[in-house]
Amino acid sequence: MANKKPEDYVIPLKNIDDLPPMARTMGQMFVNETGSWRNVYPKINHDECIKCGICWQFCPDLSIVENADGFPEIDLVYCKGCGVCVAECPKKCIVMLEEGK
Repeated sequence: MANKKPEDYVIPLKNIDDLPPMARTMGQMFVNETGSWRNVYPKINHDECIKCGICWQFCPDLSIVENADGFPEIDLVYCKGCGVCVAECPKKCIVMLEEGK
């Protein structure tokens, strides 16, 4: 097997229509209420949170919003429970809890 170079993996895009639909329109995530898909959900400890916004930046579902005090809150209507926010939080103040507990 020949060694592949990074450019061998690039898919040339002729226009925006060549991208998957979710990559084109993040706003469509607000149409699909995907919260019912999850079996775990994130919980943020605001006592430890530094309001850095990294969880918001990495959330693939746009389900993290800022509350009146500037802290991140999870919109459970859209959160699928993927855990990306937990993995990316520099303060490790987000944990995943089992749904219904």
